[in-house]
Amino acid sequence: MYGPPFDAVVAKGGYLWWYLDVLSDDGQHALTLIAFVGCVFSPFYARARALRPGAADALDFCALNIALHDARGHLAWSMTERDAATVERSADHLALGPSTVSWEDDALVVRCDERTAAIGHFGAGRPLRGTLRLRPQPGCPRPTTAVTLDPAGRHRWWPIAPIARAEVTFSEPALRFSGVAYHDGNQGDEALEHAFRGWSWSRAALPSGATAVLYDAVLRDGRERPRGWLFRADRAPEPLDPPCRAVLDRTRWRLARATRHDAGARPRVLRALEDTPFYARALLQTQLAGEPALAVHEQLDLERFNRDWVRLLLPFRMRRGALAGALAWLSTAPQK
Repeated sequence: MYGPPFDAVVAKGGYLWWYLDVLSDDGQHALTLIAFVGCVFSPFYARARALRPGAADALDFCALNIALHDARGHLAWSMTERDAATVERSADHLALGPSTVSWEDDALVVRCDERTAAIGHFGAGRPLRGTLRLRPQPGCPRPTTAVTLDPAGRHRWWPIAPIARAEVTFSEPALRFSGVAYHDGNQGDEALEHAFRGWSWSRAALPSGATAVLYDAVLRDGRERPRGWLFRADRAPEPLDPPCRAVLDRTRWRLARATRHDAGARPRVLRALEDTPFYARALLQTQLAGEPALAVHEQLDLERFNRDWVRLLLPFRMRRGALAGALAWLSTAPQK
């Protein structure tokens, strides 16, 4: 097991999440999975923090987000929020309702048993069942300490398995693929929006087998904090500081986004994976560390996330009583 244990202490109002993605070798499928203890994008958790500052329990707002894509776009999408009564944790095992995430020998194994939201052509309310097995590449650098993302050290990041492969097998929908994968984790002692205005993040698989990660945060006071690393097997991580910055096309929600790259390169969006008012994920063609690269890129705008109209929309994507949750948020949100 690497990175934060699944039973790590989470501060009141804080969060802990594990992220992984896999791109199929044939380029047809992509899967992103995030397991949250203290779901940072939950309108219900935001409301609890507003009503009980410093007392909201992250364990009452856990979630597993699954985004499965094929060549047509969203195939299936699920995000079910659960309270502490349906969550079990030990150092190497996390159960969120019927779904589990665990380290088994040297593999991270995720067993999904969820139901889809009204996103994707697989349909809404349908079973989403499958297994993902991620194996870090032998010699892959493993973190011994977390990387701090903010000056106060209240938000931390672990590059748990930046070089990995994964096998994905779903029974519903019937699907099987394998490909290059990536796994990291984040932990914070407060809400994301308390420290950041947003960030641009990407992980890129390079032809040499290395992985490049860019983590460009904008702090709450407007200062920029660009970071970058190059991960190679059997070597310590190296700093990476691409000299150029490209403004990418805005999303359908008009979300501004950008990335850094090598001189002479022209990054471009190949395929949208997620497109929401405050968050976007996409595949990019770019160049980093002198190599052409396929990157998974995300843009997060926490100024947008803080707006009431955005938080009113979120319960309709999450399974926790959408209409009741939206009305509850409306009744307590400060008016702008």
